[in-house]
Amino acid sequence: MRTVCVIGGSRYFGRHLIESLSAVAKVTLVNRGSMPAPPGVEHVVADRDSASAMTAALGDRGFDVVIDQVCYTPDQARTALEVFADRTPRYVMTSTIEVYADLEHSGPVAETAVDPLTVPVRHGLREYAYGDGKRQAEAVLARESAFDFVSVRSTHVLGGHDFTGRLAHYKERIADGRPVAVHADPKPTCFVNDREIAAVLEWAAGADFTGVVNACSHGELDVLALCEVIAAKVGRRPVYERGESPYSFERYYAMDNSRATSLGFTFSHVSDWLEEAVACA
Repeated sequence: MRTVCVIGGSRYFGRHLIESLSAVAKVTLVNRGSMPAPPGVEHVVADRDSASAMTAALGDRGFDVVIDQVCYTPDQARTALEVFADRTPRYVMTSTIEVYADLEHSGPVAETAVDPLTVPVRHGLREYAYGDGKRQAEAVLARESAFDFVSVRSTHVLGGHDFTGRLAHYKERIADGRPVAVHADPKPTCFVNDREIAAVLEWAAGADFTGVVNACSHGELDVLALCEVIAAKVGRRPVYERGESPYSFERYYAMDNSRATSLGFTFSHVSDWLEEAVACA
């Protein structure tokens, strides 16, 4: 049976990932102990920021693949290299659309817009902006790893167990008749369902390609279109005011998913699942 190590991320879409993997593989969950492992999943408690703690806790375990859900900085990536260099031939990192946050583009952005092999790396900073930390973590793993490396750049995830409260923010305000803050001319972005991003990660873990893949459902929405779907669900028209909110963007902010598609993953369309996600928010 295949052996899979999942580092962190056992709630929200990580829960779907672990449940699906555990049906076909021996899964080991590594976290700090804040979340229990699901039934049938081995649980290793360790601080992923400490190479010595991780090494001691893992003992002589080896894995067919590692899926890292909580690699946010180049220092964490360097720790992963130290711990897993001789434990696995394949390493999958969950990354983010926010690696593209500083770019201006007028169409869906492809993976080549941010090449991990050319991203400058600064170790040892006290804090990293989310997208910048992810960019640098990708860079360390892409340039220095002895294993096959994949980075799955996930777009905004919508689903029933979203602890961020972003979709609920819109649903609650529209249902209550409170104004929703939007930019004067909001631009489109892209989304993915929680179960779909879990499926992308599982697919990437079992494939043999390397490098970066964007992960998003087909179809783009701006915040106004999103609010229209919510309004139809709650039975109340949205009221808008000028300002900022989680999914209102001043610039075009969508990804090109054609690389993952060409490699064999079949994405849904956002319209296939958005109403259900709104109902669950």
